[in-house]
Parts: sequence; C-alpha cells; structure tokens
Amino acid sequence: MYQRILVASDGSPLSKKAVSSAISLAVTCGAELIALKVVPRYPQSYFEGSIGMSAEDSKRIEAGWMEESQKIVDAIKKSGESKGLKVKALLVKSDMVSDALISTAKKHKADLIVMASHGRKGMKRLLLGSETQQVLTHSEIPVLVLR
Repeated sequence: MYQRILVASDGSPLSKKAVSSAISLAVTCGAELIALKVVPRYPQSYFEGSIGMSAEDSKRIEAGWMEESQKIVDAIKKSGESKGLKVKALLVKSDMVSDALISTAKKHKADLIVMASHGRKGMKRLLLGSETQQVLTHSEIPVLVLR
C-alpha cells in the first residue's frame, strides 16, 4: 500500500496523535516513516513582525528552535524504531511551512503525508491561515489529516 509515509509534527498534543497514527499505519503497511519538523526563521525586520534585535540574538533564538525541533523528530524516530520501523528524522528551515512540507515529501518520494489539523475557525483561521489547508490544496501526494 504505502512505502514511505511523511509525518509532520509541531510537537503539539494534537500533532503527537497524528504521529501515533502515522506510526501505526507505517507498521501495518511495512512502510518507512519520514518524521519532519519545519523550523521557522526568526523575523529580521520590523515589517516582518519582530522587534529590532541583534543578529546574534536572532541566531541564538533560531538555535534554540532548532534544538527543540531536533528533540521532536528524535522522539518520533525513537518511537517508530521501537516498533521496528525504519525512520528518517528531518528538520527543514523555512517560513513557508506548507511549501517546505510538500517539497520534502516529493524529494523523499513519500506516497502519503500525515498531519494534524488544529481546527481553527473564523477569525483565527483567517488571520493565522491554515498550513493543513495549504497542503491539502497544493499537494499532489495524498494527505491524511487527523484531529
């Protein structure tokens, strides 16, 4: 059925449920699991929504984000490997989460993307956007969305 399943995680409780489901599906299919965390870049200018900050401080913050993100994908890898799966843990640095997710899935020849939907509605969805909606709209690879 599926040979390579990419699971995207942001470390939230809802995305942990999606990871658990992706691991179970990979075990059932005998598929390889690709664990992905997209790490944002720190905004560098006032117009991008940040307070003016030195380059060193920005790098320190990004390094902290990378460290936390590495823990997330390492935990997924450990969990998958404990079930006998081959797991690839990836971090991708990008401000465009949906684009990074889709391009990583293509690059690694995933035949399914698994991700959580946070179910934002109304003004929050309008203001924050929906990465899940963007992936669903633009991905040529099937997407399994869990809530």
